Amino acid sequence: MKKNLFVFLLLLVIVLVGGFLGGIKYGESQALKNLTPEKMREVFQQRGGQFFAQNQGQRQRAGQNFVSGQVISKDEKSLTVKLPDGSTKIIFLSQSTQILKATEGSIDDLQVGKEILVAGNQNADGSLTARTIQIRNP
Repeated sequence: MKKNLFVFLLLLVIVLVGGFLGGIKYGESQALKNLTPEKMREVFQQRGGQFFAQNQGQRQRAGQNFVSGQVISKDEKSLTVKLPDGSTKIIFLSQSTQILKATEGSIDDLQVGKEILVAGNQNADGSLTARTIQIRNP
């Protein structure tokens, strides 16, 4: 009887700890998933761009990818961005991609030579599908 009670209590503790840790991970992923463009802009301005300049213009955070660099080419569906280390990154645009500046922007505001900050999802080929693009002031 004592052995069954011990096994039951051990399993209960394992389930509770697993559920707690799983809940924490889920909460973290949801918090980053719901990062609004306004909040991203606020964080960027508070840190003066330093936060995203680390790691040669690329930054990853639990499902979020950030790229900072200069637009070197564009078409209706994609941009090519030159990173601070001289490498390039292809950024795909989607119907839901928001393009931001001091006021809401459009694809016409994305010009070759402009500095931008991109947040989106990494694709298997290393490119990024943009969720938001912020045009940076020189």
